[in-house]
Amino acid sequence: MKTLHLMRHAKSAWDQPGLPDRERKLNKRGKRDAPRMGEVLAQNMVAQSIAVSPARRAQLTLDGLCVGWPALADFEHVTEESLYTFDSADLLEWISIQPNHHSSLFLIGHNPALTDLVNKLVGRRCLDNLPTAGYARLTLDVETWSQVLAGSSSLVRTLFPKELSKGVAGPAQADC
Repeated sequence: MKTLHLMRHAKSAWDQPGLPDRERKLNKRGKRDAPRMGEVLAQNMVAQSIAVSPARRAQLTLDGLCVGWPALADFEHVTEESLYTFDSADLLEWISIQPNHHSSLFLIGHNPALTDLVNKLVGRRCLDNLPTAGYARLTLDVETWSQVLAGSSSLVRTLFPKELSKGVAGPAQADC
């Protein structure tokens, strides 16, 4: 059994139209949401190393998570060029080559790749959109990462920033 933690980068700024996509920073909401998500996730799971897209907004999301979840700062996080993608097939390929001694992976990346990946792994559409700074946890009924296929997973938890303002204490049970 493997566990996959997926998080979309926090809300990015669009105030500099000529700025390359990789260089966009977080806007005010993104800067607020990342630490808040870190605080809640810290209450519900063990800190671990995170693989993150090289895009500035993804890197800043990780920084914000560490502010809200200080134990994350004790881990070495890895910037993975392969995670700067909008295609779920690229993510699936990256996951499939990960070392099997890792029982779980946590990645920060981009849409539509993350939403599509969740739906592909579950084997049906069960998530319309992983929002910015949104989190999803899947359990995978496999022994090795190379065995991950469509339909091999269950979406067991989600947490979205809008739920934090409603006083949700922890990640909600997913419907899939």
